Amino acid sequence: MNDGVHVRGEVRASSAFATGEPSGDTRVAVNPPGKDAQYALLAADVGGTHARIGLLAADASPQARDASLSVLAYCVYPCRDYAGLASIVRRFCDEHAVKPRRFALACAGYLHDGRVLNSNLQWPIEPAALKCELGMDEVSVLNDFVALAHAMPHLQAGSVMPLHRPLPPATAAMGPVVVIGPGTGLGVAVRLPGTPPQVLQTEAGHIQLAARTSRELDVLAELAPSGTHLPYDHVLSGPGLLRLHQALCRIEGKPASLHAPADVVAAAIANADSRAVEALHLFCGWLGSFTGDMAMLYGATGGIYLAGGFLARMMALLEASDFVARFLDKGVMRPFLQTVPVHVVDHAQLGVIGAASWLHERSGNS
Repeated sequence: MNDGVHVRGEVRASSAFATGEPSGDTRVAVNPPGKDAQYALLAADVGGTHARIGLLAADASPQARDASLSVLAYCVYPCRDYAGLASIVRRFCDEHAVKPRRFALACAGYLHDGRVLNSNLQWPIEPAALKCELGMDEVSVLNDFVALAHAMPHLQAGSVMPLHRPLPPATAAMGPVVVIGPGTGLGVAVRLPGTPPQVLQTEAGHIQLAARTSRELDVLAELAPSGTHLPYDHVLSGPGLLRLHQALCRIEGKPASLHAPADVVAAAIANADSRAVEALHLFCGWLGSFTGDMAMLYGATGGIYLAGGFLARMMALLEASDFVARFLDKGVMRPFLQTVPVHVVDHAQLGVIGAASWLHERSGNS
C-alpha cells in the first residue's frame, strides 16, 4: 500500500502552478501538529483518483469568522489503494496522533438517501457509516465547488495569476465572487458577502452552449444534432477539450491521434498538432464568453476565479487567446465587465482549505 504525500506550510495553492500531485510513493516528513494547536480542523477533498486530507488550525476562536487558517499537515492518498475513505482517514489520524471529533468532506456529487451520488468515486461514501466507523461526533459533506468558494478569502497573493486586470484598478469591493472550474465537468459556485457569507451551489455548467463564430457553429453541429441540448460542460471540461479535438479531426477528415485531455494540452503547448491548438483556441473563446455571462448574472464585483489544474498548465495559451476579448464582448455591459478581475488559481489544496473554513464557520454558529 502506498504512503500518502505530506506537506506542511501556510494556506496557499501550489506555487508556480504545479502540474500535479506527487506520486503516492513520495513522502515528505512533517512535524506533528503539536498539542498546543487550538481549534484544529480535519477536512478532506475526495475525487475519483485522490483523497486529499488536511489538518488545519484557526488562529482565533470559532466565534471569529474572519480567522485565518494554517495547514498543519496535508496528505494525498491514491484512492485505488484503499478499501474505503474510513481507512484513509484512520491512517492520517494515526500518523499525526490526532483524534478529531468533527470532519468536513468536500466531494463532487450530491448526497441522496444518505449516500454521495458520484459515479467517479472508487467506493461509496455514506456519512452516517463513516461517523460510526471513525467514532466521530459529526461527518458532514459539502459540494466540492462550495468548498472552493469558502476557500477564496484564504488565498495568498502568490497563489493566483491575474488573467484580466480591471480598469480602473480594483478597489476593496466586497461583492459576489464566482468560482468556475473546468474539470471532469464544469463547476460553478458563488460566494455572497455577508455575516456570515453565503455560498450558492449552481448547475450553471448545464446552460445551453452558444456558438459565436462560423467555426463554432461547425463544431456545434458535429457535436450534437440540431435541436439537441448541448451544455457548456460538454466542451468546457477536460473530457470536453478532447471532444473538441476529436470533432475537429472528423470535420477535417483526419484520424484522431490524441486520446486524453492532457495529450491535447501538451500538443497545443508544444505547437505539435494544429487541431490541438485550434481546440484550445475554441475552448478559451467559449470559456471567455461563459465567464462573462457568469459575471453579469451574479454581479461578480468581487472577481472571478478560474480553478483547475489543466488551466494552470495552459496559462500562456489562455493569456494569448481570445478569452479576455470574449469575456468583455457583452455589448452595453462591457464597462461593467472591465471592472471585474479574473484570476486563475491552482486548487490542489483549496478544497481541503475551503471545507475546513466551512467547518470553522459552522462551529461559530453552533
